[in-house]
Amino acid sequence: MYEHILIATDGSELAAKGVRHGLALAGPLGARVTVLSVSQPLQLLAAKEAIAAGVEDPVARYDQQIDEDMQERFRSISQQASEHGIPIDLLHEIDESPAQAIVRTARLKGCDLIVMTSHGRQGTARLLLGSQTAEVLAHTTLPVLVVR
Repeated sequence: MYEHILIATDGSELAAKGVRHGLALAGPLGARVTVLSVSQPLQLLAAKEAIAAGVEDPVARYDQQIDEDMQERFRSISQQASEHGIPIDLLHEIDESPAQAIVRTARLKGCDLIVMTSHGRQGTARLLLGSQTAEVLAHTTLPVLVVR
Protein backbone atom coordinates (compact mmCIF):
# COMPACT_ATOMS: atom_id res chain seq x y z
CA MET A 1 0.00 0.00 0.00
CA TYR A 2 2.53 2.60 1.14
CA GLU A 3 6.17 2.12 0.26
CA HIS A 4 7.87 5.26 1.58
CA ILE A 5 6.49 7.21 4.53
CA LEU A 6 7.63 10.69 5.51
CA ILE A 7 7.16 11.35 9.22
CA ALA A 8 7.36 15.02 10.20
CA THR A 9 8.28 15.90 13.77
CA ASP A 10 9.02 19.07 15.69
CA GLY A 11 10.19 17.23 18.78
CA SER A 12 7.06 17.95 20.83
CA GLU A 13 5.22 15.30 22.84
CA LEU A 14 2.37 15.43 20.34
CA ALA A 15 4.78 14.95 17.42
CA ALA A 16 6.27 11.95 19.25
CA LYS A 17 2.81 10.39 19.08
CA GLY A 18 2.89 10.89 15.30
CA VAL A 19 6.32 9.26 15.11
CA ARG A 20 5.02 6.24 17.02
CA HIS A 21 2.00 5.94 14.70
CA GLY A 22 4.12 6.31 11.58
CA LEU A 23 6.62 3.69 12.68
CA ALA A 24 3.85 1.31 13.76
CA LEU A 25 2.29 1.66 10.31
CA ALA A 26 5.56 1.26 8.43
CA GLY A 27 6.54 -2.00 10.14
CA PRO A 28 3.75 -4.27 8.87
CA LEU A 29 3.83 -2.60 5.45
CA GLY A 30 7.57 -3.01 5.07
CA ALA A 31 7.68 0.66 4.10
CA ARG A 32 10.80 2.78 4.08
CA VAL A 33 10.71 5.73 6.46
CA THR A 34 12.17 9.20 6.27
CA VAL A 35 11.87 11.30 9.40
CA LEU A 36 12.03 15.05 8.86
CA SER A 37 12.43 17.78 11.42
CA VAL A 38 12.32 21.40 10.29
CA SER A 39 13.74 24.34 12.21
CA GLN A 40 13.19 27.94 11.36
CA PRO A 41 16.31 30.06 10.82
CA LEU A 42 17.47 32.49 13.48
CA GLN A 43 15.48 35.68 13.06
CA LEU A 44 17.43 38.90 12.49
CA LEU A 45 15.81 40.66 15.45
CA ALA A 46 16.71 37.79 17.78
CA ALA A 47 20.31 37.85 16.54
CA LYS A 48 20.53 41.61 17.10
CA GLU A 49 19.12 41.27 20.61
CA ALA A 50 21.57 38.47 21.40
CA ILE A 51 24.49 40.62 20.24
CA ALA A 52 23.20 43.52 22.35
CA ALA A 53 23.05 41.14 25.34
CA GLY A 54 26.71 40.20 24.84
CA VAL A 55 26.45 36.99 22.81
CA GLU A 56 29.51 37.01 20.58
CA ASP A 57 28.28 34.87 17.67
CA PRO A 58 24.53 34.25 17.98
CA VAL A 59 24.26 32.41 14.66
CA ALA A 60 26.92 29.87 15.63
CA ARG A 61 25.32 29.40 19.07
CA TYR A 62 21.90 28.95 17.48
CA ASP A 63 23.29 26.39 15.02
CA GLN A 64 25.06 24.56 17.85
CA GLN A 65 21.86 24.43 19.91
CA ILE A 66 19.87 23.10 16.94
CA ASP A 67 22.51 20.44 16.28
CA GLU A 68 22.36 19.31 19.91
CA ASP A 69 18.55 19.24 19.84
CA MET A 70 18.52 17.22 16.61
CA GLN A 71 21.03 14.68 17.94
CA GLU A 72 18.88 14.10 21.02
CA ARG A 73 15.63 13.99 19.03
CA PHE A 74 17.02 11.66 16.38
CA ARG A 75 18.65 9.37 18.96
CA SER A 76 15.22 8.70 20.49
CA ILE A 77 13.57 8.18 17.10
CA SER A 78 16.37 5.86 15.94
CA GLN A 79 15.89 3.76 19.05
CA GLN A 80 12.14 3.48 18.42
CA ALA A 81 12.72 2.54 14.77
CA SER A 82 15.24 -0.08 15.81
CA GLU A 83 12.70 -1.60 18.21
CA HIS A 84 10.30 -1.92 15.25
CA GLY A 85 13.09 -3.28 13.02
CA ILE A 86 12.66 -0.36 10.61
CA PRO A 87 15.62 1.33 8.92
CA ILE A 88 15.08 5.08 8.71
CA ASP A 89 16.61 8.13 7.11
CA LEU A 90 16.84 11.15 9.40
CA LEU A 91 16.71 14.61 7.85
CA HIS A 92 16.89 18.09 9.29
CA GLU A 93 16.02 21.16 7.26
CA ILE A 94 16.16 24.83 8.12
CA ASP A 95 13.34 26.69 6.41
CA GLU A 96 11.08 29.67 7.05
CA SER A 97 8.11 27.44 6.25
CA PRO A 98 8.14 23.99 7.81
CA ALA A 99 5.09 23.04 5.71
CA GLN A 100 6.86 23.88 2.46
CA ALA A 101 9.91 21.90 3.57
CA ILE A 102 7.70 18.90 4.39
CA VAL A 103 5.94 18.96 1.01
CA ARG A 104 9.20 19.52 -0.88
CA THR A 105 11.02 16.72 0.94
CA ALA A 106 8.16 14.27 0.41
CA ARG A 107 8.22 15.03 -3.31
CA LEU A 108 12.02 14.87 -3.65
CA LYS A 109 12.28 11.61 -1.68
CA GLY A 110 9.43 9.94 -3.56
CA CYS A 111 7.27 9.45 -0.47
CA ASP A 112 3.71 8.24 -0.90
CA LEU A 113 2.39 9.15 2.58
CA ILE A 114 3.06 11.98 5.01
CA VAL A 115 2.46 11.38 8.73
CA MET A 116 2.25 14.41 11.01
CA THR A 117 0.34 15.70 13.99
CA SER A 118 -2.06 18.52 14.62
CA HIS A 119 -3.13 20.25 17.80
CA GLY A 120 -6.62 20.55 16.35
CA ARG A 121 -6.87 24.26 17.07
CA GLN A 122 -9.82 26.08 15.61
CA GLY A 123 -11.07 29.61 15.23
CA THR A 124 -8.93 32.46 16.51
CA ALA A 125 -6.23 30.18 17.96
CA ARG A 126 -5.67 28.64 14.53
CA LEU A 127 -5.61 32.04 12.84
CA LEU A 128 -3.09 33.42 15.33
CA LEU A 129 -0.86 30.36 15.61
CA GLY A 130 -1.24 29.05 12.08
CA SER A 131 -1.24 25.41 11.20
CA GLN A 132 1.61 23.67 9.46
CA THR A 133 -0.66 20.66 9.01
CA ALA A 134 -3.28 22.76 7.21
CA GLU A 135 -0.54 24.19 4.98
CA VAL A 136 0.72 20.72 4.10
CA LEU A 137 -2.81 19.54 3.33
CA ALA A 138 -3.35 22.57 1.09
CA HIS A 139 -0.11 22.12 -0.87
CA THR A 140 0.31 18.39 -1.42
CA THR A 141 -1.48 15.80 -3.49
CA LEU A 142 -0.12 13.00 -1.30
CA PRO A 143 -2.21 11.31 1.38
CA VAL A 144 -1.58 12.80 4.82
CA LEU A 145 -2.21 10.88 8.02
CA VAL A 146 -2.94 13.44 10.73
CA VAL A 147 -2.49 12.17 14.26
CA ARG A 148 -4.09 14.00 17.18
